[in-house]
Amino acid sequence: MAQEPLDNMSGSNPPSFIPSGAPRRRPSSQDAPQSFQPKSTHRTSGGARQSAPQSSSLPPSFSPIAANHSPSPAPRTAGGRHHAAGGADAAHTGITYRTSSNNSPAKPLHGRNAGTAATSLARHRRHPRNRLLTALAVIVVVALLLAFGLISWANGQLNHKTMLTSAANTPASTWLILGSDQRDGTSGTGSSKDIPGSRTDSILVLTKPKTGHSSLISIPRDSFVNINGQDMKINAVASQVGYKALTGQVESITGMKIDHVVQVGFGGVEKVVDAIGGVELCYDSTVNDVLSGLNWKAGCHQANGATALAFSRMRYSDPTGDIGRAKRQRQVLSAVAKKATSPQVLLNPMTTKKLAEAGLSSLTVDEKSGAFDLAQMALAFKSASGDSGVTGSLYYTDIDYRPASGIGSCILLDGARNTELFKQLQSGTHDPGTVGGL
Repeated sequence: MAQEPLDNMSGSNPPSFIPSGAPRRRPSSQDAPQSFQPKSTHRTSGGARQSAPQSSSLPPSFSPIAANHSPSPAPRTAGGRHHAAGGADAAHTGITYRTSSNNSPAKPLHGRNAGTAATSLARHRRHPRNRLLTALAVIVVVALLLAFGLISWANGQLNHKTMLTSAANTPASTWLILGSDQRDGTSGTGSSKDIPGSRTDSILVLTKPKTGHSSLISIPRDSFVNINGQDMKINAVASQVGYKALTGQVESITGMKIDHVVQVGFGGVEKVVDAIGGVELCYDSTVNDVLSGLNWKAGCHQANGATALAFSRMRYSDPTGDIGRAKRQRQVLSAVAKKATSPQVLLNPMTTKKLAEAGLSSLTVDEKSGAFDLAQMALAFKSASGDSGVTGSLYYTDIDYRPASGIGSCILLDGARNTELFKQLQSGTHDPGTVGGL
């Protein structure tokens, strides 16, 4: 007998368009077109095999794809169009099919409708990302324009002076910060008639290694130096020999190349402190010093600009003299750097403007430095004066050294210990804390 077909299927859908949720059956030999008919056979009474009759109830374009066979190209109709049967053929003809959940035939979306639907879907998916990227690009551009404008403006406010040497570069980034007492008649300075010329009353070396802890080290103003056979205190070098000579002396003491020099007028300290609304300062002694104008009760207090300036200048009422004054100067500068970089200042446009104007008007920088170098200095200063920084002063062997040249009492530095100190500071291997003199 001839083999009976399996599970006759109901409905008019061709096998290639059976919905995915519908039950499937093995295709019948009567469903396939002639070109794809399986050769079903039966035995005759004599035992010979004979092919079963073939039928072609479906057109070739809707026939199922048999295993190990490639589908035949769909025949052209009289109008020259191809009949598409899903998947690959539909992609070639540009016709989109929408399958339904029942057994009804799939409905194609022809031509313009199909393209419009696909485009709308793609736009719907792309728009959120495009809007986000566009907004981000605008923010970045505006930020860059603002930053460029501020830097250009700041560079235009700076005064430059030749202060660098031609010493070979060293790995760390270094700044020489000079506090200049201009003898302008304000409290604690005297006048040019009393003491001719200016004195570099505050000398600090700021070092930022490639890795490790930043450092801020004071050089006592009365440190003894000898330049070209002439004895002098280091605070007189700039006025008597020149700023390049002062930079050279600092490089000789530290063994490091000085990359940037920043000179701050003492009068500028008062303006800067007032611009940021004062700073908190601490000193554990009660002082009423006539020469500096400091009237201080032991403890911590909020200081305005005038008080912070007197706090930085006072030394005759300090039992440690110049060493103590250098320590208080570092405290003032550290307090200014901490508050100036705080959100309460940076996020207030009016305060930031006052700070910039007050600071830049009192600064003089070397011939190569600009506003970007000052910004880096501020960050390094804040790091050095924080808990992970290294602060202190140079090591010395005699706090009351009196050379035969008669220049008075000087501080005799310990050359070997200071060389080793800065070797560690520029490599970033020194532990955080306080170093050097008192």
